[in-house]
Amino acid sequence: MAINILKAFLVGGGICLIGQIVINITHITNGKILVIFLIAGAILEGFGLYDPLVKFSGAGASVPISGFGYALVKGTVKAIEEKGILGALTGGLEATSLGISTAIVFGYLVALIFKPRTKKN
Repeated sequence: MAINILKAFLVGGGICLIGQIVINITHITNGKILVIFLIAGAILEGFGLYDPLVKFSGAGASVPISGFGYALVKGTVKAIEEKGILGALTGGLEATSLGISTAIVFGYLVALIFKPRTKKN
């Protein structure tokens, strides 16, 4: 179990390290970096390179935002194999619906608990 935790920590930490380096060097906004990582995960899975990383490190590769892109592509490909071209429209959302629903519910709960305010400069 300890080796699995170490693998997840190293791979997840490596993904975060890459993101931090991109922030420091390029000064790209956080939102754009999230989109880049999501697309990178999708592209890597499209070429079959992300799944071995997930199998090696588990949550270290599947929890970061690049794992969301991976899940979208994996779900879409699986649905296309099962349902044909119609699966291209539904597969990605079916595969990621739990994560999307959780983000919406907890985002709503946090909005109810905390008072939103604009940031003062």
